[in-house]
Amino acid sequence: MLTFTEAQVWAWLSPLLWPFIRTLAVFTSLPILSQRAVPVRLRIALAFLITLCAQPALPAMPVVPLDSGIALMVLLQQLFIGLTLGFAVRIVFAAVEFAGEIVGLQMGLNYAGFFDPSTGGQTTAVSRFFGTSVAWLFIVINGHLLVVAALVRSFEAFPVGPEPLGFIRAVRPEVWGSEIFHMGLWIALPLVAMLLFVNLVLGIISRVAQQMNIFAIGFPVTLTVGLLGALLTLPLMQTPFTMALERMLTHFR
Repeated sequence: MLTFTEAQVWAWLSPLLWPFIRTLAVFTSLPILSQRAVPVRLRIALAFLITLCAQPALPAMPVVPLDSGIALMVLLQQLFIGLTLGFAVRIVFAAVEFAGEIVGLQMGLNYAGFFDPSTGGQTTAVSRFFGTSVAWLFIVINGHLLVVAALVRSFEAFPVGPEPLGFIRAVRPEVWGSEIFHMGLWIALPLVAMLLFVNLVLGIISRVAQQMNIFAIGFPVTLTVGLLGALLTLPLMQTPFTMALERMLTHFR
């Protein structure tokens, strides 16, 4: 007759349970997989598959009975670390969308705001275009594999334990808000400089030829230059996006 003790059951479940919860928390806050179009069952299946495949690379997990108070603290730690890892990737996406906001403001397209069902808020045309482009770029450059690698390495940097907020001292997510403005301005700088030069030229034209209606020709010229500049600089977005993504994921390695 097959018999097993309660301690053996906890020892079997612990190597799968805590990595599964942290992985599922990452997929809950990751920009692409957290959208409403992705079914919840798909996220759960992917989290379980990644947890099962990553078992040889994971360190030994502590055996914690689920009916103890320590289990609640360990559960909160996995949720916080997973949500923070997904939030780090979302910061990079937000920086690119912020760059689109700046470019759209210079082009005069920020009046074209519409409802974004993926975020549940208002967004502009250029920001949405940048966000969609960088979502495709995230898949093309294997950004999802970088996130999975950082997730597996996070178990070595932040082992499973009863300290839910202990990783905050090393990660410092409270200062990540400044990264949005830093990376957003860095990405939008070429287009902003180009549109600034166009505005300076239009200003000189308005002073030299005052009979010319600068308001009638200024918007088409600015819009055309902005669209051409976005078309020319879009292939160059891979380098800053990859560098920003790797820099944010370094906190979990």
